[in-house]
Amino acid sequence: MQLDEIQKRLLREVADLHEVPEGAYNIRSNSQSAGRRSTANIEIVSKEEVSGLEVRIRPGTKRESVHIPVVMTESGLKEVVYNDFYVGEDADVVIVAGCGIDNCGNQDSQHDGIHRFYLSRGAKVRYVEKHYGSGDGKGKRILNPGTEVYQAEDSVMEMEMVQIKGVDDTVRTTTAVLAAGAKLTVRERLMTHGEQRAESTYVVELNGEGASADVVSRSVARDRSFQKFDAKIIGNAPCNGHTECDSIIMDQGRILAVPGLEANHVDASLFHEAAIGKIAGEQLIKLMTLGLTEAEAEEQIINGFLR
Repeated sequence: MQLDEIQKRLLREVADLHEVPEGAYNIRSNSQSAGRRSTANIEIVSKEEVSGLEVRIRPGTKRESVHIPVVMTESGLKEVVYNDFYVGEDADVVIVAGCGIDNCGNQDSQHDGIHRFYLSRGAKVRYVEKHYGSGDGKGKRILNPGTEVYQAEDSVMEMEMVQIKGVDDTVRTTTAVLAAGAKLTVRERLMTHGEQRAESTYVVELNGEGASADVVSRSVARDRSFQKFDAKIIGNAPCNGHTECDSIIMDQGRILAVPGLEANHVDASLFHEAAIGKIAGEQLIKLMTLGLTEAEAEEQIINGFLR
């Protein structure tokens, strides 16, 4: 792989990669493959009809990982990528995605990543997706991830969705369909500033007995940024569902939370919570008595809140 220092920095931000990862990987740089490796248990191949990948994980694969990060440093570059993941029965793997855009030009740069996950019976996946933007150009950094999850019986999907810095516009759309005994956990962490906009939409269908979903978002809106969190859980069987939005609003920021529940079975147990508010004054005062400035105290509180 021939990557410059900016591209290497983006990889560290979105995938915690300081060197070539162990296991299977595909690194995409400015719409081109910068390196790929399959393993005995994980096969990565290019799609033929559209830009993207097929990742096939053999049944019973344990303690292996797949890294598929994307970095973009060309101003004006726009792409749509379709990646499909087929996870075999009783596999237990980590999948690390994410995209970093450094835009120093005047044209918008945009990456739309469409990921579809097919989990077989008893499979377990921990999925990490981080978004990051940098660069001093006037062109926007735009990321629109789309995620579809299809879970067979007794499968487990844990999703960590992170966007903390530098992304000007994002529309995140996530749908999931769960069979009996399947479990979905989502933890979203988000911070916007300046004139940034971020919209997150989740629709989860619990179709089998014992299926469960826990979708939680923590976010901070600073300056004049705008956020929308729209989460809907549909219970079509005896199941358990929970959605929560917990947000800090600062400056002239705006936040819209739209929790939704739809129960279509008498034994569907569904809950939602939403809280939006400013940083409590007593928290600031307590930290300032320890010698921190007000700005330092705010940063400490925000960092702890988004951890």
